[in-house]
Formats: sequence, C-alpha cells, structure tokens
Amino acid sequence: MKLVWGNFTLDFSQKTCIMGILNITPDSFSDGGRFFDPASAIDRGIQMAEEGADVVDIGGESTRPGSEPLSVKEELRRTIPVIETLSREIDIPLSIDTYKSEVAKRALDAGASMVNDISGLRYDHAMPEVVAEYKVPVAIMHMKGTPKDMQKNPVYEALIPEIMDYLRGGIRLAMESGVSEDKVIIDPGIGFGKTFEHNLEIIHRLEEFTLLEKPILIGPSRKAFIGKVLGDLPPEDRFEGTAAVIAVSIMNGANIVRVHDVSEMSRVAKLADAIKRMRI
Repeated sequence: MKLVWGNFTLDFSQKTCIMGILNITPDSFSDGGRFFDPASAIDRGIQMAEEGADVVDIGGESTRPGSEPLSVKEELRRTIPVIETLSREIDIPLSIDTYKSEVAKRALDAGASMVNDISGLRYDHAMPEVVAEYKVPVAIMHMKGTPKDMQKNPVYEALIPEIMDYLRGGIRLAMESGVSEDKVIIDPGIGFGKTFEHNLEIIHRLEEFTLLEKPILIGPSRKAFIGKVLGDLPPEDRFEGTAAVIAVSIMNGANIVRVHDVSEMSRVAKLADAIKRMRI
C-alpha cells in the first residue's frame, strides 16, 4: 500500500510512517500551551522533521474530552501562519487536523497537503468536496459523540463491527464526493468515545481493520488508558506505555502512528518494523 500525491509518497510496504503531533493550543490534554506561540510551533515542526517525522499533523483546536468547539476565525488564526512557514521550511507533508471545511480549505491553500478529520467527514458536509477538489489524502476517524460528551459512558453492542461500519460510511461519503479511493486513511479513534476496555480491545484486534483495505492510522500517544494501566500516571509519565502500544499496534497492522515523541517513537517503530518484516 502506498499513498502517492503531488510531490509526496508514503510507502507503507517499506516502513510504518510517523505522524508528529503539533498542537497549537493552550489546552490540549498533554502538551497544551507548549507550542501555542507561532515561533515555538514552527521550531517544533522543523525539529520533528529533523527527528524523522514523515508527516506533521497541525491542529488549532483541542479535542480532549470535555472540550468546547473553537471558532473558525480563531482556528485559522492559530494554524495558518504556522502552515505557511513550515511548508517553506520542511519538505514533508503537513496535515491539517480539523473537522471544518473552511479551515481545511484555507490550510490546503497555505501549504498543507493532507486532512485529518476526527469526525469521519460527519460534522461538516462540505469537507469531502474540499478533499476531492484538492486531491489530497484524508484520515477518516471514528468518534462516538462529540469531544464535549464522548467520554460520558460510551456504550457499544459490538465494538469493532460498529467502528468498522462507521468507517465504511465515511469511506462511502468520500467516494461519493469524488475522493480517490487510494487517498483514504482510516483511524479507529483511540480515546474518542471509548472506555479503558474499549481502547485495549481496539489495539488487541487492530488487525481486523485491515479488512477495509485502507492504511490504518492509530493515535494512542500519552492517552489516559495508558496511564490507567500503569497506575494512574499523568501524561508526562506515559512515555514507556506509549512505546509499548505503538509497538503492538505496528505488529497488529498500523501503517501510521500519530505521536508526540517523534525521535523516540521513530526508533520504536523501526525495531517493530524489523521484527514484523524480518528485515532491517
């Protein structure tokens, strides 16, 4: 499997790709505020490219549990200047992490070349058309509810089948709007409307998502279920737990891992790839 578009290629037959997280927010659950200043965000984006990121995923709105929606105007104010500068400074794809079509369009005009939509194309009906117009890859994620209420007792009758049906629906929405079938990525949505047990089950059964025949993105970095397993550790102490989940996810079929700690998780991914493929 490959993603090929514009001047970019992500070849999943060769390696697991690293997506670095760049939160330009004051309130994200793990690194909120660290890169809220544009200069700090730009420096961090350049650093992630130097550390081995294959993609930098730029988001201006926190979607942590309980978070409130952000205005389009403020999201644009936070993200566009950073995207404009980074697109000139580094030569890897920039992804815009948004569910708003106007933000996606402006970001793609500014130099982004991917869209990461946590709503799975459900929140803004114009989003699939924007992706199709720009001929870029899109990550379709599963989420139950909204960031504000998603962790209020999420219940499933059949977890994996329900997530897969939702992702199939997102794929259909993309195809019906003219998105190329080979530019769709799927993400089961770790931590988005999932209990502790649900997250563990998704990681354990991740290989089942290969039935959808799309690259699989997984984003467990520093999330609460890791802290719970390790004795209620705070986000800054979930490094080793994240590494373990990344390694298991790669063995179970992940093609892209979305992480905060790019340098270290690149090494984790390289070793997991070597074991899985039995070659360096």
